[in-house]
Amino acid sequence: MKIESLKKFKMPDRPGVYFFKRYKEILYIGKATSLKDRVKSYFGKDPEGKQASYGAGLIESRGPLIVKMVQETNRIYWQETDSVLEALILEANLIKKYQPKYNTKEKSDKSFNYVCITDEEIPKVIIIRGNNLSSHVTNTFGPFPNTSQLREALRIVRKIFPFLDDKSKNYLEFYKQINLVPDLDDKKLYLQNIRNIKLFFSGKKKQILKNLQKEMKEYAKKYEFEKAGEIKRQLFALKHINDVALLKTSSFADNKIFDPAPFFGRIEGNKVGPSDTKISLSASLSRIEAYDVAHMGGKNMVGVMTVVINGEVEKSEYKKFRIRTQNDANDTGALKEILERRFAHREWAYPSLIVVDGSIAQINVTKSILNKMSVKIPIVGVVKDERHKPKAIQGDEVIIKKYKREILLANSEAHRFAISYHKKTCSKNFLNI
Repeated sequence: MKIESLKKFKMPDRPGVYFFKRYKEILYIGKATSLKDRVKSYFGKDPEGKQASYGAGLIESRGPLIVKMVQETNRIYWQETDSVLEALILEANLIKKYQPKYNTKEKSDKSFNYVCITDEEIPKVIIIRGNNLSSHVTNTFGPFPNTSQLREALRIVRKIFPFLDDKSKNYLEFYKQINLVPDLDDKKLYLQNIRNIKLFFSGKKKQILKNLQKEMKEYAKKYEFEKAGEIKRQLFALKHINDVALLKTSSFADNKIFDPAPFFGRIEGNKVGPSDTKISLSASLSRIEAYDVAHMGGKNMVGVMTVVINGEVEKSEYKKFRIRTQNDANDTGALKEILERRFAHREWAYPSLIVVDGSIAQINVTKSILNKMSVKIPIVGVVKDERHKPKAIQGDEVIIKKYKREILLANSEAHRFAISYHKKTCSKNFLNI
């Protein structure tokens, strides 16, 4: 196909999936944040900067295989979607169905990921690599060639339909705090979420909306307004999918047929100038340390440090501190002791971010310790309500917005670890009486 032929198509500037065809044969299926811009990008510029139908410019920018595909194409079709998230899912479903010859990697690479829903009484939603799939696994969706895209997609889906995953056992309390698991006492509501997730990954959003409308009315008739409200929230979220994060994790470039090393999904880290000594968070989050204190009216006071690296907890790095300098319920004094003892260990890796349990008082104590050492590390404080649930995060707004999940995870782990250590300390002291 030549650029002149492309001009007759009035492609929309909307997300969706496009098809390169030769008569009835589908040669290639791709996804796009903008159908218009993505398809146009296949017709690159020649060395003199002029638009080319195909040739040297396209070979240089895309590769010979994609030039061959464009040459063979004589028809282009597309299907719009309401969101980038739905384009990602639709592309995977269509590639699996039609097996286009230029989507070679989707057919041959067994290392790609699949979304699987386990066959249990309380099902989990997990990610499994293709080479680990067994024949008895039935509820699978994919393949998805890019791991970062898929994980971000699942985060978005989970905010609409909370579910359990393979890590829920360890982080159940944390997931509850940020509404990533539903009320497990209501099995019916949970199974409704699982059913809707299956429908969503099958591309049946309209059916979900219909089901939710029906369920909301049924709960309202039974005066179960809290459950009806949850369904209403899901309806709104599904109609207004917030996939900005997915846009950031992927350029949605169609590299699967000409670049053996996928380049979409890369994130550039924060750059620090040569005169800037501030330790900044990198794209991989480097290392987050969270601190918490536990005691009973000042007795058996202990403190802990937990570590999150690249968004995952690193339990081998956790540390315990039995408080030596405080005899009363002085949380800031205990935190000061913990930090002084922690930073006395110069052999321990320094964190990129420090998370404290508390607000201004705890943040200021931490700053004072770091200032004495002439070390600059960002600090955030997680403020709790009367039930010790996070209600606000204080500190750098850019960091908080970008790494909220990791901050809450580190803080939740610190609280859990501190309570566990405190209970063990109390038990030992009781036995020694």
